This record gives sequence, structure tokens and C-alpha cells, in this order.
Amino acid sequence: MDLKLDGISHAYDATRVLNNIDFTIKAGQIICIIGPSGCGKSTLLRFIGGLERPTEGQVLQIGDPPAESLNPLTYIFQDFALLPWRTVRGNISLVLEDHGIRGTEADTIINDVLARTKLSDFGAALPKQLSGGMKQRVAIARALAVKPACLLMDEPLSALDSQTRELLMDDLVDLWLKEKYTACYVTHNLNEAVRLGHRVVVLSRRPGQVRDIVDIDIPLEDRLKHPALLQEKQDYLWNLMREEARAADLELLDA
Repeated sequence: MDLKLDGISHAYDATRVLNNIDFTIKAGQIICIIGPSGCGKSTLLRFIGGLERPTEGQVLQIGDPPAESLNPLTYIFQDFALLPWRTVRGNISLVLEDHGIRGTEADTIINDVLARTKLSDFGAALPKQLSGGMKQRVAIARALAVKPACLLMDEPLSALDSQTRELLMDDLVDLWLKEKYTACYVTHNLNEAVRLGHRVVVLSRRPGQVRDIVDIDIPLEDRLKHPALLQEKQDYLWNLMREEARAADLELLDA
């Protein structure tokens, strides 16, 4: 299933935050969205996920989600959004309970996603016993449990330290190599964008519009072997954003 953004524009009262956004999230690809602070990245993700409707334009679903998909569009947030009184297994089972899946069927799904996210030994742990990286793995496992057609990831690694972020990026790459999942990944971190994205959508400062869509044409599994090429892509992205990022930063400080 592809998702096509067709002329997405939006305003909050007199403030226009997005302007005529067009691009397609293709099945089996990770699309990263970057841009200056306040350019509407997270707002755009909410439109893609159907949490809000834009003032203009639409998000079109091209093709059908997988037949077994319980939630075709599923979010992963930066703050993990785990219930502190539920164990790891309990947090994952919650999304299955919403679909009436319990007992042996639920156990099979939970065991599978725990194994895929390297959490098989931690099913009985509470969130307070987990590191930040492990909490985000639980959030990823919970999202995978509903077999989404597209993962919507809103700065999922921004709350983590640099070492944990690197490990989670490795995990996301490994998971993609096994499953070829589709994702729309919002980030302010250019290193994440060039490490994980098949394409990077660069938004301008508010009102956000597409400045460029950059292909990262190095296979995901080979990117760490080509640091110079990745740095070249990252430098190009930063050069696109630098002046607008500086202006947006001053705007936020003035506010």
C-alpha cells in the first residue's frame, strides 16, 4: 500500500503552517521528513495518520493494506507512551485486546514481536525497569503486533542518548532487512535521516513546503561502510536547511 500526499496545505486561524505538500510514501520504503523547527513536520504526520484533517488537500491510499493488518497506520512516539502499571507483555497485549485478540492467539503474536525486537527475556518487566532504548523497543514491538501497512514515527529516537540512538538505528535497519516495512519517519537529526531513509523530504520553514526530495541510493545494510558518502548527503541536507534553520531558531526565541 502506497500513501500519496496530494496538495496538503493547512492553517491555524491566520497562521499558515503547510503549503501544497506533494509526495508519495512507497510500500517497502522509509521516508524521512526533516526541516527547521516549527515547519510543520509533526502536523503533517498527524494528517498522514488521519488524526487531523488538513485545510486543503488529501492523503490518498493507493492499493490495499495487508490482509492481516489490524491497524494500517500505526504511530511510534518519542515518549514511548507505555502504561507504567503493565508489563512489557501487557503493553503489547493492549493493542490486541482492542481487536478482541486474547489468549493463545495473543500469546503467539506477542512472542513473535518480542523475538523480533530482541525482548524475549523481558516480557515480565515493568517499564520502570527498562532503559530508554528498551522502552522504545517495546513501543516498536507494540506497533508491529498490529501488522501495520505503514509505521508513522515521530522523532522516535530523540529522547535517547547518542549510543542508544546508534543501537536503535541498527535495530531498525536489521528489522527492515528482514521485513521491508514501510515507514514515514519525522526527525530533526540529519544523521538519522541519511542512515535510515530511502528518501528524505526536506521542508522549508513555516509555512512548510517541499524544498527537495533527496534519494539516499546506498543500500541500508551498506551505509556504515560508506561514511564519506553519507556525510556528503548530510552536508547537502544541512546546506539546504542552514539559513532557514537559523531564522526559525530566532523566531522561536523571539516568541
